[in-house]
Formats: sequence, structure tokens, C-alpha cells
Amino acid sequence: MKPLAERLRPESFDTYTGQENLTSKDSVLRRVIEAGNIPSMILWGPPGVGKTTLVHVISKLTDRSFFTLSAVNSGVKDVRDVIDKAKKNNLFSKTNPILFIDEIHRFSKSQQDSLLGAVENGTITLIGATTENPSFEVISPLLSRCQVYILKNLEEKDLDILINRAINEDVILKKLEIKIEEKEALYRYSGGDARKLYNLLEIVCNTNTDSKVIINNQTVTDSLQANLAFYDKNGEQHYDIISAFIKSLRGSDPDAAVYWLARMLEAGEDIKFIARRMLILAAEDIGLANPNSLLIANACFDAISKIGMPEGRIILSETAIYLATSPKSNSAYIAIESAIAKVKETGDLPVPLHLRNAPTSLMKNLNYGKNYKYSHAYENNFIEQQYLPDKIDDSFFYTPGNNSKENNIKIFLESLKNKKAT
Repeated sequence: MKPLAERLRPESFDTYTGQENLTSKDSVLRRVIEAGNIPSMILWGPPGVGKTTLVHVISKLTDRSFFTLSAVNSGVKDVRDVIDKAKKNNLFSKTNPILFIDEIHRFSKSQQDSLLGAVENGTITLIGATTENPSFEVISPLLSRCQVYILKNLEEKDLDILINRAINEDVILKKLEIKIEEKEALYRYSGGDARKLYNLLEIVCNTNTDSKVIINNQTVTDSLQANLAFYDKNGEQHYDIISAFIKSLRGSDPDAAVYWLARMLEAGEDIKFIARRMLILAAEDIGLANPNSLLIANACFDAISKIGMPEGRIILSETAIYLATSPKSNSAYIAIESAIAKVKETGDLPVPLHLRNAPTSLMKNLNYGKNYKYSHAYENNFIEQQYLPDKIDDSFFYTPGNNSKENNIKIFLESLKNKKAT
């Protein structure tokens, strides 16, 4: 028997749930697809939000030949075989075939290069699905020939629709007497992931031995604990484990960090995903307390991209331990968040005249750049001067953290303030 998520996979836009900006009757993408003018596209979004389902709907609505490859187990030869079939198909059809590549971010540069010519000359229409930012993972020539559509996590109203459909329409579940008392645990564990939600619902129903099924927070939690091996096997704790990993790094616990790293590696997690998250943490949680952490994390990303697995595990471990044992500061994160909040509050405030660029004589006549003081022309490369807009000239965004590096920064900034006062 197929899993619940497969049994209930929609075959039309009318039964597709979520992503209204892409699938509503008035959306541009839906009108284009229903008209048969399907462009090459990249569908970008987290797991379980409907990328593959959207492609399934497209395959049902089009009369074109449809080929599917998974980047996990397909190589350049598989791509070339599909392109050869597409060329033969084009001899007998006015419409070019569609090639769907799931997890296209896992394709190497050479594999993506092998697609470029066929997409460019119209031999195939490419649809790629990815959980990673295509700007980083898809080569620029290929990306420039594709429309990028962003899919977001499903909202609670969407999850409500999915649950009701499962209970009332699924050939197996509709035979059961299902009573839903609470949904919080279902939604918390699924995290906006439709596939995860259906897996959870199926686990809870399978745990019961009779036709009456009570669903509440306790029964969901108990069912998951009883079926933990099944739950882990399907990678459903992806976000929980990366969260534990990041929080262990932030909490300066190298042992926990390495443990969660090992869990991800054993589960086959994308090592670039892990390295990318460490890059973010280096800036957000360590920051100016140890600026070298960003260099180390960036070097890690570069190295594992060149080396891959299994040796990449050593580089990831070294970086994780370094980040976990580094002093922590989120002062840079707080500074930019505070500055962004001020920008949203005050709008586009004018740049002070003395800070403006003056490339033309007209601008000079309007006093652009007038009275600007060149810092290097003064003692200690500093001169008091206004740099913020007039309306917020007394604002402060950066407060040094309490660590050795930023204590030196604090002393330096205070010395400048003293010079302003004299």
C-alpha cells in the first residue's frame, strides 16, 4: 500500500493546497501552465511544501512527454540519455518534452552544464526542485534561463485542509472513527511540511489497534516515541537535529555539537547545508568576539565543496569544535536588526549634504560634498563629523559585547568620544 502522502497526492490545481500566489485561478503561473506555455523553472522551498506535487499536477495537465530524474542517483549519462530521447520525440511532436529533476542542487557543475544546451535550444523544458537557494547551487547560465518560483511553509489553515481531506477522503482512514481533540502536537512536529504531517497522521492511526482513533497532543507524542526508528529513517527530524546542532554550537558544547553533526552525517545530510549553517552561526553568534570564526567557517565550506565525503567529515568536525569553543557575541546581529528597524520606522532619510557624492558641477553648486572632512588628513585618522541623517543623528546601533576582542573595540570607541568632547 502506498503511503498516505502518495495516496492523496493532488492531480489538479483545484485539489492542490497552499501556495495560493502560484496556484490560485488568477495567478500567472497557473494561467501559463493551463495554457500549455510552460517555461523552464526552478521551484525553491523547504521539504514538504508541494514542489513535487506541483510538478505532478503539471504532468497531468500537459500532453507533453514527461521525464523525471533524481539528482541523488542520476549522472551525466542519464541526462544525455533523456536529451537523446527528447530529440527523437521532437521529430514527431510540436511540443518539447519536460524534464523534472528533483533536488537539482545536488547536481555538480558538469551535470548542470550537460543540461544547458538542451534548455537553451528548446530541446527540453527543465523543471528543477530544490530546498537550497538556487543562486548558490544552480550555475548562472542555467539559472538565467529559468523562472524561479519560491514556495513557503504551509500555514495552519492549509494543514487543516490536509487533515480533513485525509480523514474524509483516504480509502483507509475514512473507514476509521477518528476524533481529533488537539492539533498542536501534529502541527508542531510537522512544521509546515505536508509530507511530515501525513506521516505523523499515519503513524498515530497505525499505533491504534481498533477502529477508534483519538488524536491529541499526548497520543501524537506517544506514537512518535513508539515509532522513533521509522520516524528517523525517513529523515523527518531534519530541522530538529540541525536546530540542536546550532544551539549546541551557540551554547559552547563541543561534545554535543559533534554528536549532532555525526547524526546528520549518518543520515546522509547535505554537507553543504551543514557548512552553510555554520557560516551563518559564525557571523550571528560569534561575530566580533572572534572574527576569525567567519574565515574558518568559509574555508570549511570551500574545502568540503572540493573534497566531499567521507574526508569532509573531518573538516566539518574541526570547524564545529572551533566554533563551539569560540567566545560568543551577537552584537553585530543586534546592530543590523536595530538599524533595519530604524530604517523601517523613519523611511528613506536624506543623506547629509557633506557626505554626498559630487561627480558633476551642478551637484557641487548644490553643496554636495561641501565641508566633508577627510579623516586621514587629521591626527590619528579621526575628526569629529556627522555621518547619520539629521533626524537620527543621536541614534546608536552597535553596543560592543563583553569579550576581549570587543572590550578593545569599546576602549577604542570611548577614546574617540573623548576626543569629540575636547
